[in-house]
Amino acid sequence: ARIEAEAAVPRGVLDGLAELGAFGIKIPPAYGGLGLSMTTYARAMQLLGSVHQALVALVSAHQSIGVPQPVMLFGTEEQKGRFLPRCAAGEISAFLLTEPDVGSDPARLGMTAHPTEDGTAYVLNGTKLWTTNGPIADLCVVMARVPAGEGHPGGISAFVVEGDAPGLEVLQRNQFMGLRGIENGLSRFTDVRVPADNLVGREGKGLKIALTTLNTGRLALPAACAASAKYSLQIARDWAAKRVQWGQPVGKHEAVASKLSWIAGTTFALESVVELSAVLTDRGTHDVRIEAAIAKLFASEMAWQVADETLQLRGGRGYETAESLRARGEEPVPIEQVLRDLRINRIFEGSSEIMRLLIAREALDPHLSAAGRLVEPDVATALGGRGSVPASYAEFGELAGHMRFVERASRRLARNLFYAMSRHQARLERKQVLLARLVDVGVELYAMSATCARAQMLQQRGAAQGARPRDLADVFCRHARRRVAAHLRGARSNDDAFHYRAAQRIMAGQHAWAEAGILDPYPERSGDLSVPADEAAAVLG
Repeated sequence: ARIEAEAAVPRGVLDGLAELGAFGIKIPPAYGGLGLSMTTYARAMQLLGSVHQALVALVSAHQSIGVPQPVMLFGTEEQKGRFLPRCAAGEISAFLLTEPDVGSDPARLGMTAHPTEDGTAYVLNGTKLWTTNGPIADLCVVMARVPAGEGHPGGISAFVVEGDAPGLEVLQRNQFMGLRGIENGLSRFTDVRVPADNLVGREGKGLKIALTTLNTGRLALPAACAASAKYSLQIARDWAAKRVQWGQPVGKHEAVASKLSWIAGTTFALESVVELSAVLTDRGTHDVRIEAAIAKLFASEMAWQVADETLQLRGGRGYETAESLRARGEEPVPIEQVLRDLRINRIFEGSSEIMRLLIAREALDPHLSAAGRLVEPDVATALGGRGSVPASYAEFGELAGHMRFVERASRRLARNLFYAMSRHQARLERKQVLLARLVDVGVELYAMSATCARAQMLQQRGAAQGARPRDLADVFCRHARRRVAAHLRGARSNDDAFHYRAAQRIMAGQHAWAEAGILDPYPERSGDLSVPADEAAAVLG
């Protein structure tokens, strides 16, 4: 409540997190960290997320995409010894990649890093936007473009920059719809001199470092989403049981009961996906880029829907703030805050649209370049992540039918991919809506497998008295199967081309008349809402 009221994480909380070792969970003990596993890290993020999502943003930005991760993966021993102990002790780090004119296309990166003549330093100039932890950072990882020249291959490169470096200034602390305690800003670099020893990796390897860092860091966000979903489930269950309408608890009415069932099943699936993805990461036996992207995509989309449905169940009380409820003597339930805080997860660390394209590219690239392998079953496995296609079913008991569905659907997915690649060939990468449907099938299959496997594991270990995890897995899988069927139908029969043509006409202004008759609350913006109402009426007849 204090973070929400003050729009900042109190200094005492930061000190407490540092004392607990939260800033060094994944940093090896040799450098002052705890050296814990990704599974433990995800559970810690879940705990932080249950308190306030801004805490997850703070700790995960510091540890997963800030200085520790790229230095641990790509830094020299000297750099590890110089920076990691500081990060583990509680000095806060930030990751600076995005720029005002650069969205998801890093090729347009504008910040420059010019080597000095004596080769001892680089001089950075440019602006970085949406710098999580930037306003309070002691250390920053900055992506900048080094010009090619004699002795310098150039390209996008990664640098560690001191937060108080001369010439580095925070122009603004940004304010958002949610995450009121997040420290996120606009930073400007003016002739910031950075020692050459602070170059992480080699020149031109910055993009690889950024993408690798983002891939390994994505599991913090799904864990936080799982925490919000579990809290939403708690609120929904309590409300459904206690709120009485027409003589009985609202949970006895079918409309509410169906929502509560869906919320519970989806929440169980969310945590299952996080657990499986973290375990696969800890094993270290293969690249988990696809699994991490699937977890991020699935968790951010489904947690948002869970919170939205929970708010709907609470009605007007769901839309009202917790402090307003408290002020008039009601139980303070901040579900509107949960919804606001969750919304950004579908955008940052890779939007849902970018995640779908990333998964499709990673899964299909080898097959697009080798026509003879198009129908191999590992295409479907790649889209759904490892573990999405089971080897046997007997151990799953009453969930065996769902696992058989996963196998059959994987084969259908492979056939749909073969058909799409045969039809569109090199143009397939531009069929983004089609690819999104196929990716969503793979995501659902991965989630179904993770959910059934976890339910079976909990059952075998001896679930708590009265607990039936298989029931929740069954609920989720029934919904997932319907979504899979809809995606596969849409892959074969759709209006994608029609809607694309319509969008081009809309962008060209052919339907600007549909925007008439309103006032712009921010008239200084560049958009045009000036079509006169009488002109629109004439067009409409």
